[in-house]
Amino acid sequence: MKKNVLVFPCGTEIGLEIHNALRYSTFIELYGSSSVDSNHGKYVYQNYVENIPSVHEDAFLPEINRLISKYSIDVVFPAHDSVLLTMSVLRDKINSIVIAPHSETCRICRDKEQTYKAMDGVVPVPQLFHSADDIKKFPVFLKPRIGQGSKGVQVSRTRDETIFFTGRQADLLITEYLPGKEYTIDCFTDRFGALRFAKGRERNRIMNGISVDTFPVDNAQFRLYAEKINQRLKMRGAWFFQMKRRADEELVLLEIAPRVAGAMALYRNKGINLPLLSLFDALDVDVQICENEFNIRLDRALSNKFRIDLKYETIYVDLDDTLLCRDKINISLIAFLFQCVNNKKKIHLITKHAGNVEHILRENRIAQLFDSVIILDALEKKHGRITEKQAIFIDDSFAERAEVKKRCNIPVFDTSAIECLLDWKS
Repeated sequence: MKKNVLVFPCGTEIGLEIHNALRYSTFIELYGSSSVDSNHGKYVYQNYVENIPSVHEDAFLPEINRLISKYSIDVVFPAHDSVLLTMSVLRDKINSIVIAPHSETCRICRDKEQTYKAMDGVVPVPQLFHSADDIKKFPVFLKPRIGQGSKGVQVSRTRDETIFFTGRQADLLITEYLPGKEYTIDCFTDRFGALRFAKGRERNRIMNGISVDTFPVDNAQFRLYAEKINQRLKMRGAWFFQMKRRADEELVLLEIAPRVAGAMALYRNKGINLPLLSLFDALDVDVQICENEFNIRLDRALSNKFRIDLKYETIYVDLDDTLLCRDKINISLIAFLFQCVNNKKKIHLITKHAGNVEHILRENRIAQLFDSVIILDALEKKHGRITEKQAIFIDDSFAERAEVKKRCNIPVFDTSAIECLLDWKS
């Protein structure tokens, strides 16, 4: 039976990874919501619900339950650390399954000082200093007790700097500075408390606290430390922890998070879909893990998504240097055209190609894509063959686009502008 799954807040990197992990599952109808009006989730979630109160507001609980009732939500997937903690505490009052471990685990992991106290003697933790006067060696690292994404972190190189920063932000922890490589260990614990998966990846490049260049690293210590953390805390579902090396190469704990990480996409693409495993486990379904054996590396950057108010029913598209570019299919354009197929729109190929167009289409396996193929003479104008009014025109030639725009008064697109036509909700 298909399950309705709500991701909240859906516009975080966590929520976007959950979307990528679950969007194609035939077992799931995915919903997204947020308390923030401007968020990326509304660009990718097909079922998007606006204006849910923040978890810090009294109105949150009745409103989330109203949403759960309205859309028959079976499972809620928290996608932010504070939301995870709040929903784990309110679990018995939320009228849906909440994917979160025990609230005490969430509380400990949300506060780095509490994390280090809980893990002291279990795994190596960083040395903490109560004040600038306790520091014997600089630099030191300053970070908020409660926070994410490297917000508020600071390297302090002198006693005066430490006094200045801690005076300005009272909740800063003063920890030893760790100069070595940094790792994330992605994990999965099932409902019986068994650690089913634990593998590391190096955080090679980090932006705003997010790992944007990462690759698998095999180290037996990762599994050992994962087992120890799993024994100390009541984990369930996907979770991760981060470690960094001291100058002497010893691994030291940075943080533990009992939730999905955005860069879990790395192992998802090796066959370990941790959000999906978490969902099935939350539904008390036994799961199996099967990992592909190949080398992989993930690199992330900002991507563009657009909302446009353009309505059209027909697409006229050129062949040479448009649909075929450097003798290869334009991947972005072909994706858009198949999106149009899904949406029952008409597609007309319009070309001045002098050769055997039918052969080219068969050779590139797209012969059945078009409602019609319009072949023009070399001197014939394309605007004269465009008859539909609610249409768009795609061509690499500026002269052709300008003339069609003038004569037919329809929107025209270069191949560089196809991305605004792609609907990531579909």
